[in-house]
Amino acid sequence: MELIIGLLSGAVGGNVAGGLMKNLSLGTLGNTIAGVVGGGLGAKILGMLGAGGMAAGGGMDVGAIVGQVASGGVGGGVLLAVVGMVKKMMAK
Repeated sequence: MELIIGLLSGAVGGNVAGGLMKNLSLGTLGNTIAGVVGGGLGAKILGMLGAGGMAAGGGMDVGAIVGQVASGGVGGGVLLAVVGMVKKMMAK
């Protein structure tokens, strides 16, 4: 369940980041793909650090879900920014 929340929030985070940083945007599909990958990585890293919340507590409380959404969204946005910068540098 944590991974699904991370992937979905990553997709949203990637598209929001692409909308805010037009110069790094990869288009809707590219933003979504980068966001999903970044959100999945963010969720896995958070889980490995022991801050997964849902697995540790055995439940799905609001704090754990908000943490997963935040980590997925941030992970998606960060990966989009990195991929956008690399793409921009390669175009020069």
